[in-house]
Amino acid sequence: MSEIIPLLLCLQPILSQTTLRQLRHVAFAMMCNPKQATMLGLSRWSEKGGSYRTMQRLYHTPIAWVQVHWLVLKAHLLKSDGVYLLAGDEVVVSKAGKKTHGVGRFYSGLAQRTIPSVSFMTLALIDVEHRQSYPLYVEQIMPVEKASEPEKPAPKRKRGRPKGRKNYEKPAPTLSPLLSLFQGMLGMIQGYLTSLRVSHIVLDGKFGNYPSTWVVREAGHHIISKMRQDAALYFPYDGAKPRCGPTPRYGTKLDYKHLPAQHLSHTQFTGDYRIDTYQMALYHKDYPDRLNVVVVVKTHRVTGKRGHVVLFSTDLDLTAEQVIDYYSLRFQIEFNFRDAKQHWGLEDFMNVQPIAVTNAVNLAFLMVTLSNLMLQPYRVHDPDFSVLDLKAQFRARRYLSETIKMLPEMPEPHLISRIWQRLAQFGGIRTRPIDDFAA
Repeated sequence: MSEIIPLLLCLQPILSQTTLRQLRHVAFAMMCNPKQATMLGLSRWSEKGGSYRTMQRLYHTPIAWVQVHWLVLKAHLLKSDGVYLLAGDEVVVSKAGKKTHGVGRFYSGLAQRTIPSVSFMTLALIDVEHRQSYPLYVEQIMPVEKASEPEKPAPKRKRGRPKGRKNYEKPAPTLSPLLSLFQGMLGMIQGYLTSLRVSHIVLDGKFGNYPSTWVVREAGHHIISKMRQDAALYFPYDGAKPRCGPTPRYGTKLDYKHLPAQHLSHTQFTGDYRIDTYQMALYHKDYPDRLNVVVVVKTHRVTGKRGHVVLFSTDLDLTAEQVIDYYSLRFQIEFNFRDAKQHWGLEDFMNVQPIAVTNAVNLAFLMVTLSNLMLQPYRVHDPDFSVLDLKAQFRARRYLSETIKMLPEMPEPHLISRIWQRLAQFGGIRTRPIDDFAA
C-alpha cells in the first residue's frame, strides 16, 4: 500500500477522500490477486477496510475516468518537451451472458470471427522516446441493431458537373457509429492535448480510409495508417496542359510490381530477405489532398517471392523512416490490452450495470499505468523484471503481514525481510535463488 498512496495523491482534486481510499484498496488487492479480478476475489486480498461492500461502492460510483487517467499521466509520466503520438484501437472482451451492459456480437481479432462480447474504443498516448503506451480514454462501443429493411440507395445523378456549379468541394463523409464515437472522444481530450506536442494520430488498417482521415483532420491532427495492398494510387499529372479544359489532376497509376527506382528511400537485408522502402506523394481519388505514401516491399532473395505494405500519412513532411517507426509504435497499445486482460481483470469482470462495467474496464487500464510506474525502480537493477514478479512481491508481503499477526512476538526486521524475499520466490520469475537469502 505504501507504494500506491503516493501515486494516487494527484487525484485528490477530483475524487473524494472516500473514493480515493476505496481506490487504494482496490489497487492493492489487484496487485496481490493471482486469479480473476472480481469484486469478491479482490475483497479477499484487500487489507483492513477493503471489504466486499467497499468494492461494491467503488464499482458503482460515477468517476470521471478521463480526468483520472490524465492526472496520473501528467503527474508521473509526461514531459512538456516530449514527443507523443495518439493511438486509437478497439478492444473486444468475450462475454457469455446476455445481461452485461452493451453485450453484443463483435469481431475479435484473436478468435478471427464475431463472438458474444463487449467492445471498447481506447485512446492512448505513446511516448516516442521511451516507446511506451499509456491509456488515456476508454469508451464503450454499443452494438448496432441491423435494420429490418435495407436502405434504398440514393438516386445517381447524371455524369459531369451540375449546371451552374463552377467548382466542387468534397462533402463531409457519412460517419459510421464507431467513427462518430471516435470523433466525440477526440473532441473530449482536445483540451488535454494542447499542453503536449501531439500532432499525429496512429490507427490500424481498419481506419485506413477517407472517413477516418476526415475525422482526424477535422480535429487538427495528421493521420498515420495503412491502406489496402491494392489501393488505387496515382502520381500527380506532369504532362502538357491540354488545349481545352482544365489540367488533369491524376497522372499514371502506381504499379506495385514496378515501383519507380527514383523513389527508393533505402534498402536493407535481413537474413534471406531484401526490404526496399519507397516514398512518394500520391493522390487517391477518395481523398481531396495528396498523401505521403510509403511502400515497404519484402522480397525473398532465393525464391523471389515478394509482399508489400502500403502506409500513408497526411503529413507530407514526414520521412519514410518516421512513418514506419510511428506506425510500428501503434502496436504498443496492444500490449496495454494484453496486460489489462492478463493481469488486471479486463477479461474477468462480472459486472453488468453500466457504471460498474465502465469502472471495471477503466480500473484495468489504470492498473496498466500504475504497474508501469511501480516497475521502474525494479527495472533499474533488472531490466527484465515483469508484472508477474511485481505481483509476487505484493502477494508475498500480504502473506507475511497475515502470518506476523499470528506470532506472539514481532520478528527482527532483517528476518522479516528475508522471509518476504523467500516467499516472493514462489510466484516470481526473475528473482534471485532462494539460497542467496539463507543466513
